[in-house]
Amino acid sequence: MTSLVLITEQALLIARPSTRWAVEQHMKRKSPDCVAVDPSDPTRLYCGTQGEGLWMSQDGGRAWDQAGSGISHSEITSVAVGPPERGQRLGVVYVGTEPSTVFRSDDGGSTWRELSGLRMLPSSRTWSFPPRPDTHHVRWIEPNRTRPGEVFVAIEAGALVRTRDGGQTWLDRAPGGPIDTHTAATHLLAPNRVYSAAGDGYFESTDAGDTWARRVDGLQHRYLVGIAVDPADPNTVVVSAAQGPWAAYRPPNATAYVYRKIAREAFDLAMEGLPDGRGTTVSRFATHPDEQGVIYAANNQGTYRSEDAGRTWAALDIPWPSRALAQGVEALACLPS
Repeated sequence: MTSLVLITEQALLIARPSTRWAVEQHMKRKSPDCVAVDPSDPTRLYCGTQGEGLWMSQDGGRAWDQAGSGISHSEITSVAVGPPERGQRLGVVYVGTEPSTVFRSDDGGSTWRELSGLRMLPSSRTWSFPPRPDTHHVRWIEPNRTRPGEVFVAIEAGALVRTRDGGQTWLDRAPGGPIDTHTAATHLLAPNRVYSAAGDGYFESTDAGDTWARRVDGLQHRYLVGIAVDPADPNTVVVSAAQGPWAAYRPPNATAYVYRKIAREAFDLAMEGLPDGRGTTVSRFATHPDEQGVIYAANNQGTYRSEDAGRTWAALDIPWPSRALAQGVEALACLPS
């Protein structure tokens, strides 16, 4: 069964199933912000922090060491692992920072180089994070598992850009594409599909990001944060949504919902088994290719599992530490047991 890795403001939490769930706490007082698992070697995990750099585990998350020597910024806002390239055993690790830069490691985090072409894109002059308009950051990195070297990078806020050669060259935001992507997704069964949950709505591309369609039919709340696609069906999509950032992240103001759609049908609310939207922060999602039809969700109320691709949900009886999820969840990942 799959273990779950959660990122909160206070710690990185790992829930491991056995006869009962066992929960571990890591990275306390280091302000963890993002996490990634190497699909080619699930014993290797990477965690980015706000001000404490990048950390790595080589034993499935039980022990952690700093791994960001060569990354010139300590604010790590996104991390992802793409497929191995050129006969490598380990996946290519990509790290995004604030201010917006992307670094790449081909040796599992030992050495890093900046992909400086990102900062030369014409749209970079317009990138700005509204709460702190003098800066911006890389919100999400999405490697395409079916095409080594193809990577989508979301800047908060301003653009969803891409590279097709591992960062040697970059393509700027496509006209009509999302401006404020919070989470992007690709799919093993649909190499040309790209999905974006953005502050400006839901977007899909069927040509690897050359063109985009904004599809918001059925969405009563259009500030999107989380996204998951059924591992068995690239047409089944789940998103988390709120009216705006003030209703998405902080429990006192939170009012967030989950929607689901199939192919080009309109979105429908998919809240069966989930807590009421009022008082609930936006859900983060995770899937694993070995669990077809299964989607995991986490928010300030708990963790949930759907076995029917997001149509219905069941709470997981995980003994999280008191108030561990109280301020919401920043990220969620599956870790094969």
